[in-house]
Amino acid sequence: MENSLKQELKQAKRKSAKPMLWVSMISMTMLFAGLTSAYVVSKNRIDWVSFDLPNAFYISTLLIVVSSITFMLAKFFIKKNNRQLTTVFLVSTLFLGVGFMFFQLEGFNELLNANLFFTGEQSTVKSSFIYGITGAHLAHVLAGIMVLLVVLYNHITKKYTSSNYLGLELGAIFWHFVDILWVYLFLFFYFIR
Repeated sequence: MENSLKQELKQAKRKSAKPMLWVSMISMTMLFAGLTSAYVVSKNRIDWVSFDLPNAFYISTLLIVVSSITFMLAKFFIKKNNRQLTTVFLVSTLFLGVGFMFFQLEGFNELLNANLFFTGEQSTVKSSFIYGITGAHLAHVLAGIMVLLVVLYNHITKKYTSSNYLGLELGAIFWHFVDILWVYLFLFFYFIR
């Protein structure tokens, strides 16, 4: 009886995992929709100063797009029960994600070197938005890195198989979400100056 109850609870938890992830991603989308809306409204201010995006943001964009591809490949290979290639692509995703974060911080350094600050007398409305929105996204990528580390650990400890890889799939969904979100933000900043 106790085993049966544990199995039912485990099954209920598995069924609710994806919907809960989608609810959280919808709320994150609303956060960024609000921030980008505020950016658009503020763009009409008299003191708006336009500037080009840091070059490092272009590199970080490429890295996060490639990282989504490597995560897709990891999922593909776990379905084929190819543990070795799954590991290779999960580790590749991790390194690409860390590379993304590195180049985002490099982008912040480029802004600082151009005397564009987050706050203070030398800050501009646009630079404050760039730092704020990009920093909020960076926090979500950091969460994604932590999720990826858990997925990698679970994979190495053989918790995933070709028929049981829900944790890896949930991690991939979240990772693709932060990827798509960054591509949207990058294009938004690039075209809405």
